[in-house]
Amino acid sequence: MSYDALFYAGSEEPHFLEACTLCSKPLGLDSDIFMYRGNTPYCSEDCRQEQIENDEARERRWKLSSKKSAETSKKPASVQTGTLVASN
Repeated sequence: MSYDALFYAGSEEPHFLEACTLCSKPLGLDSDIFMYRGNTPYCSEDCRQEQIENDEARERRWKLSSKKSAETSKKPASVQTGTLVASN
């Protein structure tokens, strides 16, 4: 396969397997490509694992913030009652 084959026919955009998604290292034609979540290529197991860990951390933060948001919305609204006196 030639380098030109990595480009879509009639397009200037590179093929998605041209470079590592995380570090942007060019992916060689005769080297292993490590895939994650569908069409996301990585140059090594280390890059792929780093992305997996980043995604898991992002999910944990999202779940934590969603949980806090849900807990906040469950609390009854505080209402203050009393008399307000205004003078001129």
